[in-house]
Order: sequence, then C-alpha cells, then structure tokens
Amino acid sequence: MKDDPAGANESDGRSARSERTKREIVEAYIALLSEQRVLPTAAQIAERAGYSLRTLYLHFSDIATLSEATCDYAIAQGLSVPVGDMRTADRQARIRFQVDVRARNSERWLPLWRMLLHYQDSAPGLERRVRIARTLIYERLQLMYEPELATLPDAERRATLLALEAVVDMQSWGRMREDHGLSYEEAVQAWITAIDRLLPPTPC
Repeated sequence: MKDDPAGANESDGRSARSERTKREIVEAYIALLSEQRVLPTAAQIAERAGYSLRTLYLHFSDIATLSEATCDYAIAQGLSVPVGDMRTADRQARIRFQVDVRARNSERWLPLWRMLLHYQDSAPGLERRVRIARTLIYERLQLMYEPELATLPDAERRATLLALEAVVDMQSWGRMREDHGLSYEEAVQAWITAIDRLLPPTPC
C-alpha cells in the first residue's frame, strides 16, 4: 500500500492547529493569572483565548489538566535558556547570567507559581510539578556555582545551596517587587549582592 502524502499533510495540519490552539489557551490562562489573584474560570480563559468553551474542553478536560499543561509549558520555557559556556565564565558573569534568567522567569511566571503553591495540596499533578521546578532550580544553582561550592564540605555545600535557592525563590522576587517597591533592576542587583555574599571565595 502506498503512502498518502495528501492525507499525511492534512493530519500534520490538524496536529499543528491543535497544538496552536492549546498554546493560545495556555497563554490566555497565564495572562489572566497575571491580572487577577483568583483562579480564572474556564469561560474566562476560553473568551480571552478567542475560543468557545467547548473547544477548551476538547483540549483540556478540566482546569486542573489545563493548570498542569501550563506548568509544563512554563518549565519548558525555563529550560529553553541554555547555559552554554557561561558555567566556565568568571564569577560575576555567572552570577549576572543566572540572576538575569531567574529574574525574567520570576517576572513572567510568578502568578502561575502562586497558583501552583496554593492548589498543590489538592492536586497531585501540581504538587509533582512544584517538586520538578524546585529540583531544576537547585540543579541550575549547582551547575552555575560549581567552582565555589566545590570548595565546601558536603554539609556546608548543601546548606549554601539551600540558602541560594531560598534567595532566588519566586516568592522572594514578588516581595521585592510588590511589597518593597523595588524596580526590576534594583531587585536584580539585590539578588546579585546576596548571592555574591553567600558564595565562598572563588578558587584561583
């Protein structure tokens, strides 16, 4: 039996449209989370995305499923920034790079992160994604500050990593930006200063 190129192209087109629709619904959800402190309804999300409620439910069975997909989208976006050769750069360049990436992610994803923390106890899928996100941050910190951390005994290295993780938590970013009124660059500089003070001296 011969392949059907026309059929294959039609199937590819449907798949691409489906993925685009799901992405637009996810982005509408993110936008609404950024504008309000309460969880948006499915109807609000569908309206913002420009689709019917029926279309939303064709792609996501409920808000929990949509929330999980949105979290996966955010994690993928965060992983899309490669470390490249920055892990071998000098101390200040590494700190600035890591903080810049984390600050951009925090500015964009803080509303989603708050939603995940609020609902994680009632949704195992969300709780698992919170753990994944925290593990990824911990691993990125290990990678970026390996020269300094390698000089510490195991217990002290772990304690320093936990302190660094607490410093660059998204909730920390929210407090600086919202509660203390810091500008974006002021908040970035606060993180840079805190990380530089927490890290041991860089070995020669």
